[in-house]
Amino acid sequence: MTSAAQDDQNELRDILLATAGKLFEDLSTHEVIQAAETGTWPTDLWNALEETGIPLALVPEDQGGAGLPFADAMAVLRLSGTHAVPVPLAETLLATSVLSDAGLPVPEGPLSIAPVNESDRLTLTKNGTQDGDGWSLSGTATRVPWSRQVGYMAVVAMAGTNKMVACVPTSGLATAPGSNLAAEPRDTVTFDAHSLPAEAVAPASPGSAGDRLYELGALVRSVQLAGALHRVLIVAVEYVNERKQFGRPLGKFQAIQQQLALLACEVAAAGAAVDSAVDAAHTQNARFHIAIAKARAGEAVGYVAETGHQVHGAIGFTQEYKLHHSTKRLWSWRDEFGAETTWQEQIGQSVAAGGADTLWPLLTSS
Repeated sequence: MTSAAQDDQNELRDILLATAGKLFEDLSTHEVIQAAETGTWPTDLWNALEETGIPLALVPEDQGGAGLPFADAMAVLRLSGTHAVPVPLAETLLATSVLSDAGLPVPEGPLSIAPVNESDRLTLTKNGTQDGDGWSLSGTATRVPWSRQVGYMAVVAMAGTNKMVACVPTSGLATAPGSNLAAEPRDTVTFDAHSLPAEAVAPASPGSAGDRLYELGALVRSVQLAGALHRVLIVAVEYVNERKQFGRPLGKFQAIQQQLALLACEVAAAGAAVDSAVDAAHTQNARFHIAIAKARAGEAVGYVAETGHQVHGAIGFTQEYKLHHSTKRLWSWRDEFGAETTWQEQIGQSVAAGGADTLWPLLTSS
């Protein structure tokens, strides 16, 4: 890419982030988030997102999407984590990518994905022997995000030894409602020989989003975590500079300054790991970088959430205050698509398999 083209791309990205940031600030308010946690769908927020084309950011233009660079879409998603946006933007970005990669039509509206737990196994069985015959989808997917609020989900299932992608309508599915700590829907969905037309199913080609659903899920959660971690830092700094004790702001006390300095280090380290994973998302070593990002962001959650609440005192836990919107999401997202220990094990296995001579090239590769 030429320097002029890069400048144009950077300018477009700045405009995109400014637009998304203003939208989130105006429409993902404390009141909207609180209402969403009780089951009220934020219609104005989602409609505004659709008007910008952000939910279709990763769908190529020739398939009706925005065709944005992957890094730009992730930058918007990170902002959504900063503002605790209570809609399935991450899931929709992932689902549209899975479906478009498989050559399947992308439905309108918010979408979800399944399975999200690596241990869940869904199967597809051909209803006949002809290409036009449909399929039957069976199995149970646990902790499916937002399934009650979406019309369709992108499902990855096995047909024998072949990995397949299916676009599945949610109406009529057996769903047991659940939620995470942040009151985001996380349901158990059972597919009992659920019939699908032939045109709703396609193979997941090697390296496609459907083939990499679990690791890309870990990446989008890492991106959201980075945004929420940054939000805790912002809120904590604002509070200690405004709140006074013994006649001066809390931020003037050395102990508080030290806590916030360490908090900022955790936020920066997690953010750097996530940036690296986003840059390497479509390279040969993508899974290794994603593992580092998910593990590092998960590690940061403990200290950042703890310190954020410590400097606030009791007010940080109240429903009326904004801090808990971020910390509840941190505690929830850190365990989805694999907790940090899960990814740490994979990092260790990768390093051990390669031997000492491959460690440095592995760390510095992109």
